[in-house]
Amino acid sequence: MEDLFVLGTDTGVGKSVLSLCLMRYLAARGYDPFYLKPVQTGCDAPGDEGSDARFIHAHVASLRGNDCTGSVIYCFREAKAPLFAARNEGRGVDFPFLVEEIGRRGAEGRPRVIEGAGGLFVPLAEGRMMIDLVEQTRSRPVIAARAGLGTINHTLLTIEALQSRWMPPPGVVLIDGGETPTPRTMIEENIEAIERASGIRVAGVIPRIADFDGPLDYLDPVLKALAGC
Repeated sequence: MEDLFVLGTDTGVGKSVLSLCLMRYLAARGYDPFYLKPVQTGCDAPGDEGSDARFIHAHVASLRGNDCTGSVIYCFREAKAPLFAARNEGRGVDFPFLVEEIGRRGAEGRPRVIEGAGGLFVPLAEGRMMIDLVEQTRSRPVIAARAGLGTINHTLLTIEALQSRWMPPPGVVLIDGGETPTPRTMIEENIEAIERASGIRVAGVIPRIADFDGPLDYLDPVLKALAGC
C-alpha cells in the first residue's frame, strides 16, 4: 500500500494522535507499518520526553521498548520551524538527503506513516517547505485538522495548496482533543463547509482519547477511509 503522510493544518492540531491511530490500525491488519518523523523539533534527542517518536513507540505494541532513534532523521532542540531551529544550532536540513533517507528507512513492503512538522508552508530547509517534502516522497497525504472554531479556513487552505500540486488528499480528520468537547452542531457545520467548498470528504472525528493503550477499533471506519484498506 501507499505511504501515508500525516499533515496538520497548523501546529498542535493532533498529527501525532492521528499517526498513532493509523499505526495501530495498519498493524492490526498485518501491514507492519514503519513510523517516521523526518524532522523533530523541541527536544535534544528522539527518545526525549515530548518527542513524537517516543509517544508513538510507547503506544504501539510492536514498537514498545524499542529504540525510536531510527524513526527520526533530524532532531533540533528549539520548538520552532525546522529551518530556524537548525540555523540556531549552526546546522541545516539537507533536503535531498532527507528525501533519500526517508526512502531508505523501513523495509520493502512496509508502509510508512510519515508525520510532518507544523503545516504545509513551514520552512524546512533553504528554499524548501513541508509541502515540498510531501511532493518528493510521493506519499498519500492525509490531513489532521482541529474540530472547533477556525478549522474551516485552515483546512480549506491546506486542501487548496495540495490540489495546486495535484496531490488531493483522500480525506480530512477532525481532532477534538481539548478538555471540553466541541459542540456537535459546530462540528457538523465545519464538516459541511469543508466538504462543500473542497469536494474532499471529512472522514470523521477523533474525540479526546483518555487511554492511548486502550481499544481504538471504534475509529476503524475513519481510518479505513484514509488508509484505503
